[in-house]
Amino acid sequence: MTTPFATDDARWAAVTSRDPAADGVFFYGVRSTGIYCRPTCPARRPSRSRVAFFETTEAAEAQGFRSCRRCRPGEANGVVAQVRRLLDTADPPPSLGELGEAVGLSPGHLQRLFKRATGLSPKQYADARRAERLKSGLRQGATVTAALYDAGYGSSRALYDKAGEHLGMSPGAYRRGGLGVTVRFTLADTPLGPMLLAATPKGICALRFGGGAPERAGPDGPGPGPVSGSDREDLLCGLREEFPKATLVEDEGDLDGCVQAVISYLRGERRRLDLTADLAADLAPTAFQQKVWKALQAIPYGETRSYAEVAEAIGRPTAARAVGRACAANPVALVVPCHRVVRADGGLAGYRWGADRKRRLLEQERAVRERPE
Repeated sequence: MTTPFATDDARWAAVTSRDPAADGVFFYGVRSTGIYCRPTCPARRPSRSRVAFFETTEAAEAQGFRSCRRCRPGEANGVVAQVRRLLDTADPPPSLGELGEAVGLSPGHLQRLFKRATGLSPKQYADARRAERLKSGLRQGATVTAALYDAGYGSSRALYDKAGEHLGMSPGAYRRGGLGVTVRFTLADTPLGPMLLAATPKGICALRFGGGAPERAGPDGPGPGPVSGSDREDLLCGLREEFPKATLVEDEGDLDGCVQAVISYLRGERRRLDLTADLAADLAPTAFQQKVWKALQAIPYGETRSYAEVAEAIGRPTAARAVGRACAANPVALVVPCHRVVRADGGLAGYRWGADRKRRLLEQERAVRERPE
């Protein structure tokens, strides 16, 4: 069974990006200082030529490296790394009691320690890793049967019970790039520019903007209208890239209520956009993305949070950069309000649909929030 970060190139990429998923999986040592660290250590990055990688803290110390005083890799992370290896390699994954016995901790203590370090319980981590292995196998062309057993699912029923949660569609459809899935879409001009809204039978799968943002949002901005020309083609091109083998069908009115809800929201007539009341969100996020997106949905209307604050909120204080990547991967603008995440100094940072749109969204929300009821 393959594990993540199996090559030095993959490990170095994780170190340079401070990938929180790599914490506990391996450690890196700096030859010039004789110190070893976690991949997310906040210390300045050394040059690649001075770095050595180790799978355990014991291996690093056996080579004469000492633990970093900033990220303290030799403490809880040694236990977390051991538990991760057990969950990555054992089939089926050990129970919490078995894991506790293996590392010499009570199940409750281990659960708290592991969740504090990774943001997930051991069971959630095992489920997420199993889903990642499944996705990897399906993308590489394995049959559904082969992929499910290689990933560690004990039966097809166990897989299909979780397929909607992890894939957003059936395993076979995921393997075929959406083949056999019908994606309904509609396009409309909105107070924030041309918009595409799309849904599979399971729910909303895309809400994205194209073209340039209008000069004015809010009640004086443009109302609903058709989208044509290059804006229409650009938006449809992005949808085709996301679902390359799905059947794309222009909606005949079923999504009109959702479009009107978006426009009402952008006009400042409502402070909550809950399209899931009509269609359950069909996002198929990773476990980490799911935690980030839920945290974003908890940010009150008209307020912002920094990337570091979101990382703290999900129990991953060193994962600010990974939070940024999760925001950039958000396929449903507004529904998951990634525009409410800013830099620690208040700067806008990036936004998948343009910094100008982000600024106008935040200005609009602040104005509505300050408006008397």
